[in-house]
Amino acid sequence: MTIYLDNNATTALAPEVREAMLPHLFGPAANPSSPHGPGMAARLAVGEARAQIAALIGAKPADLVMTGSAAEATHAAILGALRTLEETDHSSHIVATAVEHPSTLALFEDLRQQGWRVTILPVNADGLPSLSDLAAVVTERTALVSMMWANNETGVLMPVAGASAIAHAHGALFHTDAAQAAGRVPVDCGIADYLTLSAHKMHGPKGVGALYVRKGAPFRPLVHGHQERRRRGGTENVPGIVGFGAAASLAALWMDEGDPGGELVAFLRDRLEAGILARWPGAQVNGGRVARLPNTTNIRFADGRGRPVDAEELLTRLDRAGIAVSMGAACSSGGNEPSHVLTAMGLSGAEASASLRFSLSRYSTAAEIDAVLGELPALHARLVAA
Repeated sequence: MTIYLDNNATTALAPEVREAMLPHLFGPAANPSSPHGPGMAARLAVGEARAQIAALIGAKPADLVMTGSAAEATHAAILGALRTLEETDHSSHIVATAVEHPSTLALFEDLRQQGWRVTILPVNADGLPSLSDLAAVVTERTALVSMMWANNETGVLMPVAGASAIAHAHGALFHTDAAQAAGRVPVDCGIADYLTLSAHKMHGPKGVGALYVRKGAPFRPLVHGHQERRRRGGTENVPGIVGFGAAASLAALWMDEGDPGGELVAFLRDRLEAGILARWPGAQVNGGRVARLPNTTNIRFADGRGRPVDAEELLTRLDRAGIAVSMGAACSSGGNEPSHVLTAMGLSGAEASASLRFSLSRYSTAAEIDAVLGELPALHARLVAA
């Protein structure tokens, strides 16, 4: 049985979510846009789920646009805003941080090639951008600032409230990717003009995301159609959206009553982190000195002489032992390049490639953490013996 500690890549579907989805997977076929009874039932189910998702971030249901993924939601927010601004003012500048999700950085690079002036803010050794640096580059020509709520590789919580205030003080729009944060820490949409969400990061189904668009914020759809208040064409994914709603409702209950503030998950994360550091001399936590998601730790491994260990080999050996972890963002796996997040934090390529991410969920147990720690002494002996 696999011990799954790669929950920032994706999470297991919660049993309650699966039960909520089943009637819409195997029940009567119905398009929410159809005027008959089954269609109206599907439309009501989508509306209820939209309200559940909105409640998680303090939004109104009408402010949400359902999408096929968090990446689509982010692209829709940024492109939907910029396409409108191109027609209404002379703003030509956009800002993001160096540790954004790879798909977001790819979009900004594409915009750069289209003629937009793009500023990528550096981060310090803890993975945090400087708000004073942001204030120094934002001007009245800045159209939009984008900063993720929590980093997917290190779990570091970003200064989104301060960044939003700086952007708005100069008349710029503010977008935040809260895909990793929502359902794990409190997220309030009130600071943002656009906010990205993902179902499968909170024990919901894959293939469905959501975009919060503040009322009055400029927005043009990427896909035209009458659905989603004409903001995203295409027949709604009813089972996926219903599952997203159930997952959001479950996450809210968990944060309010089951594990307020993620204290139990953080306790297990800290137990794992401390145990690794005790059993692997020379190991260090990347981003461990600042506030992080309660479920995430990113650890750099070294041998007895302080030289970086091949984390890919360590990952493979853990996998053989039935322990699933990762080297970083799943969407960037498969390449030979070190993590852009860790190198932005000042690590060398070798140090970044010696790092593994462990990400827990509300279903992680103390027994699993102890089992992982029990494997480490033998792995340490094999990989550092020289």
